[in-house]
Amino acid sequence: MTRNGLERGMIKLTAIAVTILALAGCASEIMKSYVGRDITDVVLDYGPPSNVVKLPDGRTAFQWSFTTSYTAPTTTNIQGYGNYATATTYGGGTTYSECLYTLFAKPNAQNSFTVVGFKEPSFWCE
Repeated sequence: MTRNGLERGMIKLTAIAVTILALAGCASEIMKSYVGRDITDVVLDYGPPSNVVKLPDGRTAFQWSFTTSYTAPTTTNIQGYGNYATATTYGGGTTYSECLYTLFAKPNAQNSFTVVGFKEPSFWCE
């Protein structure tokens, strides 16, 4: 890989790291905004939960699962030597990740549930 290619790669990695840090806490802040509200508000915003679990302490856990994918671009370097040339390709491929978001709720007088807390999502899901 050429020096310019390495520099471009480092710039891309730095940009990705800055973006991740800038977004850190976003999911937790969104989840925190639902505490005290009816679970119906979450369902209207994100659709029905993928899982509902009744907990022994009287709470119910509502979970939403989201899968994301990222496809890395490929780069091909071609170097020629007289009548011959070599091509080297770097990068490519698709990465998938699944994030699970859990809100805890208690039954309320409206025959529904009020959100009382949430489980912090993993770092990569923030």
